[in-house]
Amino acid sequence: MDLPISPPLPPMLAKAVKTMPEGDLLYEPKWDGFRCIIFRDGDEVELSSRGEKPLTRYFPELVEAVKRELPVRCVVDGEIVLRGGTRLDFDRLQQRIHPAASRIKLLSEQTPASFVAFDLLALGDESLMDVPLGERRTRLLEALAGVRPPIHVTPATDSVGLARRWFTEFEGAGLDGVIAKPRDIPYQPDKRALFKVKHERTADCVVAGFRWHKSGPVVGSLLLGLYNAEGRLQHVGVVGSFPMKRRAELVDELKPYNLDDLSEHPWSGWAEQDEATVDRMPGAVSRWTGKKDLSWVPLRPELVVEVAYQAMEGDRFRHMGQFRRWRPDRTPESCTYEQLEVPVDYDLDAIFHTPHTAEDTTYRRS
Repeated sequence: MDLPISPPLPPMLAKAVKTMPEGDLLYEPKWDGFRCIIFRDGDEVELSSRGEKPLTRYFPELVEAVKRELPVRCVVDGEIVLRGGTRLDFDRLQQRIHPAASRIKLLSEQTPASFVAFDLLALGDESLMDVPLGERRTRLLEALAGVRPPIHVTPATDSVGLARRWFTEFEGAGLDGVIAKPRDIPYQPDKRALFKVKHERTADCVVAGFRWHKSGPVVGSLLLGLYNAEGRLQHVGVVGSFPMKRRAELVDELKPYNLDDLSEHPWSGWAEQDEATVDRMPGAVSRWTGKKDLSWVPLRPELVVEVAYQAMEGDRFRHMGQFRRWRPDRTPESCTYEQLEVPVDYDLDAIFHTPHTAEDTTYRRS
């Protein structure tokens, strides 16, 4: 490739804030997918992940779309997402990372991905890295005017009121918050120069096991469960991020609940894993962690903990939960999916549109 910016390039990042910031900012929906910087030089295309690893082989349909829709020589920052009906489906997007070429080809046809562009870093021989974000946004709209699916340009607004509305409404389409971007900043690779506001809720969960920490014989994370409508305890996620001293204390606190006979545990059937369920089980080796040891210690499902979580992905927490407090006043049987807040459905097509001009995409204050 002969571009003014060469891969790999770490993307500019955002730091979490509790409330919507105000000021000379541009607000965008926070897309729930794989961060990706696209490098195109003619027929040469590279899709680079947030970790600067190539994603190109996993999304052949996007490579063809890039050649068809994007400028001949450009570098574009954005997000790879996957539609599941009227909302985004991160679970199926994860399944697109597969080692077998035949499986990659099949999935590219059965569950094709899309790319949502939100920044332009280079065009032709010109690097835009030092150009203020507001101007880069204008250049992005001009360069990608008329692009067709599966390539899209994210909507944006300078209205904090509209951004707050998006924060509430767009969750129903599978988006997970709002990004606020100062208009005057250059592109800053690997710097948390942006702001992100994400959803956070709490749930009371059953502690049904734990994993050891990678550093030694202290607790790494607690395995959480919720009872479904059939009365089965479903693995819903994990909670971790404890201080090291607290990890050591948890070993003794959990010891009375250790269960030596796995056959008495509600997750005993998970010893038998297949390709369809391997990523959903607490002791599984996933395609993301390779050979990382994910073995777990079963506990009698009697302890209840309150955790904070951002969103659900199917029947699981989308990200690791955050410990809030023990709930000795709650019974395990009361920890059901019914307690969870369900976002109101929102049609992804209302967000996921193809812009042609700045007026179509950048919403202005009225």
